[in-house]
Amino acid sequence: MRNRLAGACWLLAAVSFLVANVVAGLAWEQPRFSWAEHNISDLGNVTCGVWDSSRPRPVCSPWHPAMNAVFVGAGLLLALGAVLAHRALRPGRAATVTVASAVAAGSGYVLAGLHPADVDENLHVLGALLVFALGNAALLAAALGRSPLLRELRPVSAFLGLLGLAGTVLFLSRVDAGIGVGGMERVAVFPLFAWVTVTGLRLLRSRRSRPLS
Repeated sequence: MRNRLAGACWLLAAVSFLVANVVAGLAWEQPRFSWAEHNISDLGNVTCGVWDSSRPRPVCSPWHPAMNAVFVGAGLLLALGAVLAHRALRPGRAATVTVASAVAAGSGYVLAGLHPADVDENLHVLGALLVFALGNAALLAAALGRSPLLRELRPVSAFLGLLGLAGTVLFLSRVDAGIGVGGMERVAVFPLFAWVTVTGLRLLRSRRSRPLS
Protein backbone atom coordinates (compact mmCIF):
# COMPACT_ATOMS: atom_id res chain seq x y z
CA MET A 1 0.00 0.00 0.00
CA ARG A 2 2.82 2.38 0.89
CA ASN A 3 4.51 1.80 -2.47
CA ARG A 4 1.30 2.44 -4.36
CA LEU A 5 0.68 5.67 -2.49
CA ALA A 6 4.21 6.78 -3.35
CA GLY A 7 3.65 5.92 -6.99
CA ALA A 8 0.34 7.77 -7.05
CA CYS A 9 1.94 10.88 -5.51
CA TRP A 10 4.75 10.88 -8.06
CA LEU A 11 2.45 10.33 -11.04
CA LEU A 12 0.10 13.07 -9.91
CA ALA A 13 3.05 15.44 -9.46
CA ALA A 14 4.36 14.75 -12.96
CA VAL A 15 0.98 14.94 -14.70
CA SER A 16 -0.12 18.11 -12.90
CA PHE A 17 3.18 19.84 -13.62
CA LEU A 18 3.14 19.02 -17.32
CA VAL A 19 -0.55 19.88 -17.76
CA ALA A 20 -0.10 23.18 -15.91
CA ASN A 21 2.84 24.10 -18.14
CA VAL A 22 0.76 23.48 -21.26
CA VAL A 23 -2.52 25.03 -20.08
CA ALA A 24 -1.01 28.11 -18.41
CA GLY A 25 1.14 28.69 -21.48
CA LEU A 26 -1.86 28.47 -23.82
CA ALA A 27 -3.64 31.15 -21.77
CA TRP A 28 -1.05 33.75 -22.81
CA GLU A 29 -2.20 36.17 -25.52
CA GLN A 30 0.08 39.21 -25.57
CA PRO A 31 2.77 37.97 -25.83
CA ARG A 32 2.32 34.37 -26.88
CA PHE A 33 4.15 31.97 -24.59
CA SER A 34 7.25 30.33 -26.05
CA TRP A 35 8.85 27.22 -24.57
CA ALA A 36 12.08 28.27 -26.26
CA GLU A 37 12.15 31.90 -25.07
CA HIS A 38 10.31 31.90 -21.75
CA ASN A 39 11.35 30.27 -18.51
CA ILE A 40 9.01 27.99 -16.60
CA SER A 41 8.99 30.57 -13.81
CA ASP A 42 7.51 33.15 -16.19
CA LEU A 43 4.24 31.24 -15.98
CA GLY A 44 4.05 32.18 -12.29
CA ASN A 45 4.92 35.88 -12.55
CA VAL A 46 2.10 37.95 -11.07
CA THR A 47 2.59 41.15 -13.09
CA CYS A 48 2.76 41.93 -16.80
CA GLY A 49 5.75 43.65 -18.38
CA VAL A 50 9.29 43.17 -19.56
CA TRP A 51 11.03 40.84 -17.12
CA ASP A 52 14.68 39.98 -16.36
CA SER A 53 17.29 42.63 -17.10
CA SER A 54 19.89 39.99 -18.00
CA ARG A 55 17.61 38.43 -20.65
CA PRO A 56 14.69 40.82 -21.24
CA ARG A 57 11.46 39.23 -22.43
CA PRO A 58 7.78 40.21 -22.31
CA VAL A 59 5.87 38.32 -19.63
CA CYS A 60 2.14 38.27 -18.91
CA SER A 61 0.65 35.12 -17.37
CA PRO A 62 -3.13 35.30 -16.84
CA TRP A 63 -3.20 31.99 -14.98
CA HIS A 64 -0.29 32.66 -12.64
CA PRO A 65 -2.30 31.81 -9.47
CA ALA A 66 -3.02 28.33 -10.82
CA MET A 67 0.58 27.83 -11.96
CA ASN A 68 1.98 28.83 -8.58
CA ALA A 69 -0.50 26.53 -6.86
CA VAL A 70 0.74 23.68 -9.06
CA PHE A 71 4.35 24.52 -8.22
CA VAL A 72 3.48 24.12 -4.54
CA GLY A 73 1.28 21.06 -5.00
CA ALA A 74 3.70 19.23 -7.26
CA GLY A 75 6.55 19.98 -4.89
CA LEU A 76 4.65 18.58 -1.92
CA LEU A 77 3.73 15.46 -3.91
CA LEU A 78 7.33 14.94 -4.99
CA ALA A 79 8.52 15.16 -1.40
CA LEU A 80 5.74 12.98 0.02
CA GLY A 81 6.27 10.37 -2.68
CA ALA A 82 9.97 10.22 -1.89
CA VAL A 83 9.33 9.69 1.82
CA LEU A 84 6.75 6.97 1.12
CA ALA A 85 9.04 5.26 -1.41
CA HIS A 86 12.01 5.09 0.95
CA ARG A 87 11.41 1.46 1.91
CA ALA A 88 11.22 0.38 -1.74
CA LEU A 89 14.45 2.22 -2.59
CA ARG A 90 16.53 0.84 0.31
CA PRO A 91 19.12 -0.34 1.27
CA GLY A 92 22.22 1.81 0.98
CA ARG A 93 23.39 5.38 1.18
CA ALA A 94 22.49 6.02 -2.45
CA ALA A 95 18.83 5.42 -1.65
CA THR A 96 19.03 7.81 1.30
CA VAL A 97 20.61 10.47 -0.90
CA THR A 98 17.95 9.89 -3.56
CA VAL A 99 15.13 10.39 -1.06
CA ALA A 100 16.72 13.40 0.65
CA SER A 101 17.52 15.07 -2.68
CA ALA A 102 14.02 14.47 -4.04
CA VAL A 103 12.52 15.97 -0.88
CA ALA A 104 14.81 18.99 -1.23
CA ALA A 105 13.88 19.39 -4.90
CA GLY A 106 10.20 19.22 -3.96
CA SER A 107 10.84 21.90 -1.33
CA GLY A 108 12.41 24.00 -4.08
CA TYR A 109 9.18 23.87 -6.07
CA VAL A 110 7.19 24.87 -3.00
CA LEU A 111 9.53 27.80 -2.39
CA ALA A 112 9.34 28.89 -6.03
CA GLY A 113 5.54 28.70 -6.01
CA LEU A 114 5.17 30.67 -2.79
CA HIS A 115 7.63 33.32 -3.98
CA PRO A 116 7.15 34.14 -7.69
CA ALA A 117 10.22 35.54 -9.42
CA ASP A 118 8.82 39.06 -9.71
CA VAL A 119 7.71 39.12 -6.07
CA ASP A 120 10.80 37.79 -4.28
CA GLU A 121 13.49 36.95 -6.79
CA ASN A 122 16.06 35.82 -4.22
CA LEU A 123 13.85 33.17 -2.63
CA HIS A 124 12.55 32.12 -6.03
CA VAL A 125 16.08 31.62 -7.34
CA LEU A 126 16.97 29.64 -4.21
CA GLY A 127 14.03 27.35 -4.90
CA ALA A 128 15.07 26.97 -8.53
CA LEU A 129 18.63 26.07 -7.55
CA LEU A 130 17.31 23.35 -5.23
CA VAL A 131 15.32 21.98 -8.16
CA PHE A 132 18.23 22.10 -10.60
CA ALA A 133 20.95 20.78 -8.34
CA LEU A 134 19.20 18.32 -6.07
CA GLY A 135 16.55 17.13 -8.51
CA ASN A 136 19.26 15.80 -10.80
CA ALA A 137 21.42 14.66 -7.87
CA ALA A 138 18.51 12.41 -6.87
CA LEU A 139 18.62 10.71 -10.27
CA LEU A 140 22.39 10.23 -10.26
CA ALA A 141 22.24 8.80 -6.74
CA ALA A 142 19.43 6.46 -7.81
CA ALA A 143 21.70 5.12 -10.56
CA LEU A 144 24.08 3.95 -7.82
CA GLY A 145 21.39 2.30 -5.70
CA ARG A 146 21.58 -1.36 -4.60
CA SER A 147 17.90 -2.20 -4.11
CA PRO A 148 16.17 -4.43 -6.70
CA LEU A 149 14.05 -1.49 -7.87
CA LEU A 150 16.97 0.91 -8.32
CA ARG A 151 19.10 -1.74 -10.03
CA GLU A 152 16.24 -2.38 -12.45
CA LEU A 153 15.97 1.34 -13.22
CA ARG A 154 19.74 2.04 -13.28
CA PRO A 155 20.03 2.75 -17.05
CA VAL A 156 17.01 5.09 -16.95
CA SER A 157 18.27 6.85 -13.83
CA ALA A 158 21.77 7.35 -15.23
CA PHE A 159 20.53 8.63 -18.59
CA LEU A 160 18.01 11.06 -17.10
CA GLY A 161 20.42 12.24 -14.41
CA LEU A 162 23.17 13.00 -16.90
CA LEU A 163 20.68 14.65 -19.26
CA GLY A 164 19.34 16.86 -16.48
CA LEU A 165 22.84 17.72 -15.27
CA ALA A 166 23.95 18.69 -18.78
CA GLY A 167 20.79 20.76 -19.22
CA THR A 168 21.42 22.53 -15.93
CA VAL A 169 25.01 23.43 -16.81
CA LEU A 170 24.02 24.67 -20.27
CA PHE A 171 20.99 26.60 -18.97
CA LEU A 172 22.99 28.37 -16.27
CA SER A 173 25.65 29.15 -18.88
CA ARG A 174 22.97 30.57 -21.23
CA VAL A 175 23.85 28.04 -23.94
CA ASP A 176 20.68 27.23 -25.87
CA ALA A 177 22.03 24.62 -28.34
CA GLY A 178 19.38 25.71 -30.84
CA ILE A 179 16.35 25.09 -28.58
CA GLY A 180 16.38 28.42 -26.75
CA VAL A 181 17.36 29.13 -23.16
CA GLY A 182 13.82 28.29 -22.07
CA GLY A 183 14.03 25.00 -23.92
CA MET A 184 17.31 24.21 -22.21
CA GLU A 185 15.73 24.89 -18.82
CA ARG A 186 13.20 22.19 -19.58
CA VAL A 187 16.01 19.78 -20.41
CA ALA A 188 17.30 20.52 -16.89
CA VAL A 189 13.95 20.19 -15.13
CA PHE A 190 11.86 17.55 -16.91
CA PRO A 191 14.14 14.50 -16.31
CA LEU A 192 13.10 14.38 -12.64
CA PHE A 193 9.44 14.23 -13.63
CA ALA A 194 10.20 11.59 -16.26
CA TRP A 195 11.98 9.52 -13.60
CA VAL A 196 9.20 9.76 -11.01
CA THR A 197 6.74 8.78 -13.75
CA VAL A 198 8.68 5.62 -14.63
CA THR A 199 9.36 4.79 -10.98
CA GLY A 200 5.83 5.66 -9.94
CA LEU A 201 4.37 3.27 -12.49
CA ARG A 202 6.69 0.54 -11.22
CA LEU A 203 5.61 1.19 -7.64
CA LEU A 204 1.94 1.10 -8.59
CA ARG A 205 2.44 -2.38 -10.05
CA SER A 206 4.11 -3.69 -6.90
CA ARG A 207 2.33 -6.25 -4.73
CA ARG A 208 2.69 -7.29 -1.14
CA SER A 209 3.49 -10.81 -2.26
CA ARG A 210 6.33 -9.52 -4.44
CA PRO A 211 8.20 -6.88 -2.42
CA LEU A 212 10.58 -4.52 -4.20
CA SER A 213 13.19 -4.64 -1.47
